[in-house]
Amino acid sequence: MFENLSERLERSFKLLKGEGRITEINVAETLKDVRKALLDADVNYKVAKQFTDKVKEKALGQQVLTAVKPGQLMVKIVHDELAQLMGGTAIDVNLKGLPAVILMSGLQGSGKTTFSGKLALMFKSKRGKNPLLAACDVYRPAAIEQLCVLGEQIGVPVYSESENKNPVAIAQHAIREARQKGCDLVIVDTAGRLAIDEQMMQEITAIKKSIQPSETLFVVDAMTGQDAVNTAKEFNERLDFDGVVLTKLDGDTRGGAALSIRTVVDKPIKFIGTGEKMEALDVFHPERMADRILGMGDIVSLVERAQEQFDEEEAKRLQKKIQKNQFDFNDFLKQIQQIKKMGNLKDLASMIPGVGKAIKDVDIDENAFKSTEAIIYSMTPSERSNPGILNGSRRQRIATGSGTSVQEVNKLIKQFDEARKMMRAVASMKPGSKRMPSFKR
Repeated sequence: MFENLSERLERSFKLLKGEGRITEINVAETLKDVRKALLDADVNYKVAKQFTDKVKEKALGQQVLTAVKPGQLMVKIVHDELAQLMGGTAIDVNLKGLPAVILMSGLQGSGKTTFSGKLALMFKSKRGKNPLLAACDVYRPAAIEQLCVLGEQIGVPVYSESENKNPVAIAQHAIREARQKGCDLVIVDTAGRLAIDEQMMQEITAIKKSIQPSETLFVVDAMTGQDAVNTAKEFNERLDFDGVVLTKLDGDTRGGAALSIRTVVDKPIKFIGTGEKMEALDVFHPERMADRILGMGDIVSLVERAQEQFDEEEAKRLQKKIQKNQFDFNDFLKQIQQIKKMGNLKDLASMIPGVGKAIKDVDIDENAFKSTEAIIYSMTPSERSNPGILNGSRRQRIATGSGTSVQEVNKLIKQFDEARKMMRAVASMKPGSKRMPSFKR
């Protein structure tokens, strides 16, 4: 995500390296390159020009301190303006009413149905809501079935009427059902079309007028670039939606929609889809996205994702096991599963400052843990709990059962032993100690 733009901006800032101060001449050369980088990232032309004009105005008005180099100052100015361009601060959804109602809108293929499921899971698991999904796409044959499958997967009820072809009535009935079942949130998944047409607009306008949602979200595929911005503009003129959802930001996208849409439609981006997993949904934070675009990482989001998967009680239990040298393959397997739930591995690594650029051309296999998990699952409960009993014959059996080689099994056990020693050494360090205890390999 934004890899090409990040590289181009970095090259632009290098034009100011070695310069003693910011002048109209050297800043103009830098910003010409910045504007070209934005246009290549599919940012709207007017938005790109307004952006560079603002940066130039701020840069020329700044006094460069002796402790700050011109290039560093320019990065700071561009960072602040990027954050402002994308909205400045995160804006939450409005959940008024009982039940609160969120209406989904967008073109076919934008990811509305999947996002509806992700949103329901997020509100259920992170905010303690009791959501209901309403299947109001009466045209796409698999739409209702898809929503039902997602609902079952995340444990959220789905209201549908397979024989009813009136989406307005279905939405009304879903809200009534939610009240009867004690659900405090209804997410209405509506039909999309391959292109904007009058029938679709009239239908979704009628649904909105009928159910009076507290929040209307427009879902758009970020990979469609400027087309996404144009579509958002037309939808907003008819629906006056409250916020934008960008899906597929984990794909091969240039990111122009994320940088343009806020300015063009004057509506905030509220959520971004970052992968195929149901947990791959983030609240959109403009400042953090600006950090990532400029290669600064996003430690805050990384920590938040980790906190969602690791609870305090589990951490205390694990620490006691590590101190007693009782950390076993069951614990190891649980850690792997929690890391996988945090999201795409390359995306997670790119959140660490400086790592994103280093792994740009590295292919991180999402199935990297598969062989490790297969080896552990091939162990007996006794072997997982007592790694010390893994002799040669047991390792041969595990290799055969997991479809791996004895060498791979030996390598995993060796890595596990070293990790366990390291964790025990760290756990045994006293507060304030500067020296880590040594251990023999």
